[in-house]
Amino acid sequence: MNKIAQEEILDSLGEGVFTVDKNFKITFINKAAERVTGYSRSEVVGKFCKNIFRSELCSLDCPIARVLQSNNNLYDHESKIVRKDGVKTPIKLNAAVLFNENNEPGGGVISFRELGSLEKLRSLIEKQSTFFGMAGISKPMQEIFELIKEISNSNASVFIRGESGTGKELVAEAIQQTSSRKNFPFVKVNCSVFPPNLLASELFGHVKGAFTDAVKDRPGRFEIADKGTLFLDEVAEMPLQMQPQLLRVLQEGTFERVGESRTREADVRIIAATNINIHTYLSKGLFRDDLFYRLNVIPIEVPPLRKRKEDIPALIRHFLNKFSILYKKEIYEVQDIGIDALMNYNWPGNIRELENVLEYAFVRTHNSNIITLPKLPSNIRGDNKVIVSVGKAVFSGDKEKYDLVAALEKWKWNKSKAAEELGIGRTTLWRKMKIFGLDDE
Repeated sequence: MNKIAQEEILDSLGEGVFTVDKNFKITFINKAAERVTGYSRSEVVGKFCKNIFRSELCSLDCPIARVLQSNNNLYDHESKIVRKDGVKTPIKLNAAVLFNENNEPGGGVISFRELGSLEKLRSLIEKQSTFFGMAGISKPMQEIFELIKEISNSNASVFIRGESGTGKELVAEAIQQTSSRKNFPFVKVNCSVFPPNLLASELFGHVKGAFTDAVKDRPGRFEIADKGTLFLDEVAEMPLQMQPQLLRVLQEGTFERVGESRTREADVRIIAATNINIHTYLSKGLFRDDLFYRLNVIPIEVPPLRKRKEDIPALIRHFLNKFSILYKKEIYEVQDIGIDALMNYNWPGNIRELENVLEYAFVRTHNSNIITLPKLPSNIRGDNKVIVSVGKAVFSGDKEKYDLVAALEKWKWNKSKAAEELGIGRTTLWRKMKIFGLDDE
């Protein structure tokens, strides 16, 4: 096939294509690449590719240099190029080595496609599913997000209830950040960790000599939070004898430091939270009814993760983005059968447990941008019997079969790669596949 025919074929492709010689000078660009970049062929041929495309990869990790050094092609790598008009355009590219007639590397070829619409869709999904550090597309979470917006101009007390690990503190932070008090202090205190005398000092402060360790005057959290917001976590576990003092502040806005008779004032909005069944505490007399009604002006119930599993994909995306920044490596996906395992788990520890599980898998994943099923903790995978789906098929069996399916799925059923992953020979792999009835898949 002559050069003109080859160029006509490349010009007919929908993807952008350009080639470079071993000095990284452009030798060809097809019509799709002209359309995406805004450059004509005559403007770029003979120019260094990095001066034309100005990709963020050009100076950090040139795809062509990478494939020339490793002799391995690069697939579906995301980057951005700068068009002729200066607009940054997200792309997904493939890179490969070009060999000359002597079968020696003579340059490279890049094919790419725009991700503009996909990037906008991803941003839209991310925007709709996240809210001040919380992620969720489920109806209960969207209702919470909407409620937080609706009460942004209110100073009314908020009472947040939910199991441990559901994200009650994040809800409190979102309320504060959307409120008219967002530029004033946001002070947190856990009411369950202090005995009565120390909790009084923590909330209201003390004067020198009020008790043995009071060596100097100290303001309490109410004074520190003046004009801002005070978050009382685990408020149901506040000692009963302390509750009238908190009620007084809510009713009158006044208090005294421990060991002092001077009355002080504080303009503070209260957000309270508990993971305890508050109605049980009310019926047993462990929590005052009048205090509860003062706190419960705006009630918010945060559902457990097992009741909003449709949020798990959004949470996975949220946490993997977080860990990619924290650990400085790009892992943004979990293998499909891994997601199945995460969706099937009951999550007694709620979102906190999911975050820990994903971090565990993230730090175990190397030389890959996807978390595979074997990297998840054994209690998520299932120690003995598991059910996993591959394509339209569902396999059920013991852990050995489970790991076998996971390896095959990871390498798209490439037997050699799967055998290498499992540390066994190809013949052994075939034998195990036959035993488990996978040889026909």
